[in-house]
Amino acid sequence: MTVVKSTLPEEALGVTGTALQETLVDLLGLSLIGKQAHWNVVGPRFRSIHLQLDEVVAAARGHSDTVAERAAALGVSPDGRPETIAAAFALPGAKDGWLRDTEVVELMVSALTAAVDRLRERIDATEKADPVSQDLLITITADLEKQRWMFEAENHPHGDGGRSAG
Repeated sequence: MTVVKSTLPEEALGVTGTALQETLVDLLGLSLIGKQAHWNVVGPRFRSIHLQLDEVVAAARGHSDTVAERAAALGVSPDGRPETIAAAFALPGAKDGWLRDTEVVELMVSALTAAVDRLRERIDATEKADPVSQDLLITITADLEKQRWMFEAENHPHGDGGRSAG
């Protein structure tokens, strides 16, 4: 059943619909990773990481709603059902149990890096198919890169005053 007729040609709609659905899965999964880590983080940097995880979760949830609504506006039914997310999710996830603050930072850098890499592929795929959706994916990528940077800075080695190059 088609409820909304797309303004995109069929081929472009296929490319764009796939990109949006895959992004929806990544964002919903990222919000779950963030919450799992949020509830289980321990260590001396508990509070700052706990609060930063809330920022990632809020961003992922907000972007997931925008992505799902973009898909719906194009006539593609977004699928955020738990079984869909579980079957299609491909980002690194948290281990079971308590997580040291350093582990959480590494997890979030890894998950955000993977999400950004996947988004960049979708940005390329939607360039001609739907520049409007591409713009949305670019915005999300910029936000996730910012979150990644903030987590990566958490594990920067101490003692060199930030002067080392790597």
